[in-house]
Amino acid sequence: MHYLAVKLLHIAVVVLFLGNITTGLFWVRHAKRYRTPARIAEAMDGVIRSDRLFTLPCVVLITLAGLAAAWLGGFRILHTGWIVWGLGLFSVSGIAFLRLAPLQRRIRDYAARADADWETCLHLLRRWDLIGAISLAAAWAALTVMVLKIPG
Repeated sequence: MHYLAVKLLHIAVVVLFLGNITTGLFWVRHAKRYRTPARIAEAMDGVIRSDRLFTLPCVVLITLAGLAAAWLGGFRILHTGWIVWGLGLFSVSGIAFLRLAPLQRRIRDYAARADADWETCLHLLRRWDLIGAISLAAAWAALTVMVLKIPG
């Protein structure tokens, strides 16, 4: 029973994590439609707060619950291909996020300035879109690998 409870916790936190990072990209894209720095500053501030409240705690819980579930399930973590690949892809997502987080603060701070111009915001947002897409794709790929147990 402990294995199933920890596995359920792991899956629930993964759902919350993926939902949060996917929604963050949505809200920034929504704000871009208005083509005003103030909207970008507001959206980015929300993304930063949701990262602090959801993304970062989820990363810790995903890791701890995932490792605990593997141990309780009798899986040899470094000798189980889908776990290694899942951890690797989750790490790629995290490494991309380490580049993304300071950029988010930079965009928010710049866009909140009275003299912020749209073209500079757009330039920064293009970089944010690229790094965010890498982080998001790697996280979704990690989920895919773990659920489908590829390579099994």
